[in-house]
Amino acid sequence: MDKEEGDRRVFFTNEEWDRLALYLIGNNTRYRENVVIPRIIGPVKIKTREEKMVEAAFESCAFKTLMSCVAGYGLGAAIGLFSASVNPTVPIGDAKQPSAREVLREMKGSMISYAKNFAMIGAVFSAVECSIESYRGKSDWRNGTYAGGITGGIIGLRAGIKAGIFGAAGFAAFSTLIDYYMHL
Repeated sequence: MDKEEGDRRVFFTNEEWDRLALYLIGNNTRYRENVVIPRIIGPVKIKTREEKMVEAAFESCAFKTLMSCVAGYGLGAAIGLFSASVNPTVPIGDAKQPSAREVLREMKGSMISYAKNFAMIGAVFSAVECSIESYRGKSDWRNGTYAGGITGGIIGLRAGIKAGIFGAAGFAAFSTLIDYYMHL
């Protein structure tokens, strides 16, 4: 193992160092970027690069915001349809019955109004919550509370400072209660 090279002692040749480094460190290529995902039940599954890319896309703030917007639009449309059917805005003193076309037009307007409002609230809340979660690096109940406060404040500010403060407090409390209820 000892080899003399000039006036210094050499324990390994360059080729032996290379073989030792490859043995200890391995080569520079990774097979499928081996990241082991622990599982409680069943065998360990190694995710492919494509699976990781799809998962990252689904967990991105843009995708979460878009899906909240779409879900809010659908929920708002359903609530608008229900509220239009329960509370029609037909003049009381008018003896004339509204036509089906007028009723459907009113229902459509109510559905679109509710749908846009719920879509906007869902998108703003989701974007703010995801941004806070990314900034804090934690996923806990505080993210929803902070996002609720910011979203409620933004929505309430359209009616003034006092409404913004009450909106922030109310939406933060509501978000905290919903988050608590969902994690029971």
